[in-house]
Amino acid sequence: MNLILWRHAEAEDGADDMRRALTRRGHRQAQAAAGWLRRHAPAKLSILVSPAVRARQTADALQLDYTVVPDIAPNAEPAHLMAASGWPLASQSVLLVGHQPTLGRLASTLLAGIDLPWTLKKGGIWWLARRQRDDEFQVVLRAVVNPEFI
Repeated sequence: MNLILWRHAEAEDGADDMRRALTRRGHRQAQAAAGWLRRHAPAKLSILVSPAVRARQTADALQLDYTVVPDIAPNAEPAHLMAASGWPLASQSVLLVGHQPTLGRLASTLLAGIDLPWTLKKGGIWWLARRQRDDEFQVVLRAVVNPEFI
């Protein structure tokens, strides 16, 4: 299973966290990351997106259908993202478009086995994969992509 974590791009400040929109820079970040994803992501990809405006605008840059999932809203627990994605047993690759600190905590839990305050940059992508070697399951970090390097 491939699990791709995509943090929303740069957003405006605002009191209503769920309604914060992307900045011009954020739109550029989202477009750059979406271009990379279109070139590299698996063909069969389930896209799950936080209901926050900035996450939906980030996902819109892909120009693909997605599902808004309330369980991956800001401040969700990593376990909610794992459940929403079907990790580790889903048959299809999943792209989660979400928020810090949850995405970083999820990455650390899957890669290091402990909930740590890791950070994904705004607009950044972390691609994890689950594989089996002999009788052991492993989590592999396939890619880390930041929009400013695309």
